[in-house]
Amino acid sequence: MAEALNRILYVDDEPDIRAIVELSLRHVGGFDVRMAESGARALELLEDWTPQLVLLDAMMPVMDGPATLAALRQRPALGAIPVAFMTAKSQPSDVAWFKSLGAVGVLAKPFDPMGLPDTVRELWNGIG
Repeated sequence: MAEALNRILYVDDEPDIRAIVELSLRHVGGFDVRMAESGARALELLEDWTPQLVLLDAMMPVMDGPATLAALRQRPALGAIPVAFMTAKSQPSDVAWFKSLGAVGVLAKPFDPMGLPDTVRELWNGIG
């Protein structure tokens, strides 16, 4: 059985969405969650802290989600961390494209903040 999910990194350039996700995952879900406002900041955080799962916004300025995923995969110590996208781009063709990049799944925005922890756990349990 897979290790229980506890540590999550959430990456999104929108402060309001980060705040909602943090409240949802930390206070409703009980996760140890860290926030990053950009792909570059996520890579900095990952130098000192290793999450079990990374949730990435797909559309961010400068370094978008796919570029952040590519940068993660280039670092041997981080390459095996499962990554899922949280995005409004959740049509079947989008999901297929994100998975072709190496994502383990796609969570659609908008999302239900009260249900997000269960959705993330379902994704985690399906990875193994």
